[in-house]
Amino acid sequence: MTSHVIRFETNGPDNAGLKSLPVDPAHYIGPAPEQNAHLYFEDEALGLTAGIWDTTGMQEPVGPYPGDEFIFLIEGEFAMADANGKAIPAKAGQSAIFRNGAPMGWVQEGYLRKFFLLLNDPAEVDRAHDSAEGGFIVVDPDMALTDHDPITHSDSGAKQRERVLFSGDTGKFTVGLWDTEAMVSEPFPFPEHEFAQVLEGEVTITHDDGTSQTFTAGDVFFIPAGTITKWEVPRYLRKFYASVPPAE
Repeated sequence: MTSHVIRFETNGPDNAGLKSLPVDPAHYIGPAPEQNAHLYFEDEALGLTAGIWDTTGMQEPVGPYPGDEFIFLIEGEFAMADANGKAIPAKAGQSAIFRNGAPMGWVQEGYLRKFFLLLNDPAEVDRAHDSAEGGFIVVDPDMALTDHDPITHSDSGAKQRERVLFSGDTGKFTVGLWDTEAMVSEPFPFPEHEFAQVLEGEVTITHDDGTSQTFTAGDVFFIPAGTITKWEVPRYLRKFYASVPPAE
């Protein structure tokens, strides 16, 4: 069976909208929110989900965050607060990273919509940290790489750079910033599940059945592990990525 790169749309595939989610009022301070989602990808054995999610305003009590997560905020704003009331805000256009088990609570007024990649590893569901330090990281979409970042060369000879921004406690969840000069790759099976957010430039990805998709700045897509892809970058490409290895 041929796998394909999955383009994320802000209202789900074919603009079909999102599916209402059940909400437990006991999990919130004050009124329970209304929430909806569409999952573009799910691997229950890994505890991995990727998709789009929205919610009305809400506040959660401080507690262990349920999983490692990378998000891109499409609309709205919120903050993550620790037990001392220290809050770190995030707003539309920004991306953010959550550490599994960090003792923090979500605080939000108004509506919010996000793309996300969440790893809630069944073997790590009871993980909890004593400190919220480093538990929530907002990453700047204007972040740029320099030649001080690790430099590699692709099979095409193009210079590529990478900076790891976060690594989960189990080593199964990695978030980073990556760029490349113009290049054309040979077809290859993608080694990990990857959520990608294009920050600058353009890439055309061709599948092994000959179909192709082009992604430009602002686009978000997901590559299932093992998907055979050929990458064509006409000038330059810079992206955030969040990756998870497939089940052994």
